[in-house]
Amino acid sequence: MKLFIKYMVSLRCKMMVKEELHKLGIHPMTVDLGMVELAEGLSEMQLLRLKTNLKKSGLELLDDKKSIIIEKIKNIIVEMIHYSDELPKVNYSDYISEHLGYDYTYLANIFSEVKGITIQQFIILHKIEKVKELLIYDELNLTEISYKMHYSSVAHLSNQFKKVTGLTPTFYKNLKNKRKKNLENI
Repeated sequence: MKLFIKYMVSLRCKMMVKEELHKLGIHPMTVDLGMVELAEGLSEMQLLRLKTNLKKSGLELLDDKKSIIIEKIKNIIVEMIHYSDELPKVNYSDYISEHLGYDYTYLANIFSEVKGITIQQFIILHKIEKVKELLIYDELNLTEISYKMHYSSVAHLSNQFKKVTGLTPTFYKNLKNKRKKNLENI
């Protein structure tokens, strides 16, 4: 039996879900972002308790097909951008379609109908979040970040960054440095 869980996007969420399952005496076969696989089914009482306990933690058990597909799309994107060492070499649309076994047009239509943004916009938002993280860590320069995140050029990355955040990557990085200096002077 597979359970799909909304808002489960981090390792911490996975640990919370495992803990809730263990409290109910349920031993999962696998716990991945957005999905839990169980060896056997759950009773109505276990399912109700799990739903209630997950909700207290800010997570939600999904049961409607569209919601499940959208969560799967979001989890693939989050995992691909935030938890993979390297982004896929194929188009994102092919990657998502291949992983879910659905036509990309179908997935894109459901996603934008329910979320109000396109899959591409969702990917861009997450890529920019990852770029912010990389800028703050200060281990890579902008050219290296651009290459790592599969931008065609530093200019393309900078334009997209500014469009999403309202700031240039350099200004964003300098803001971090200014905050750090201000904290040191306290």
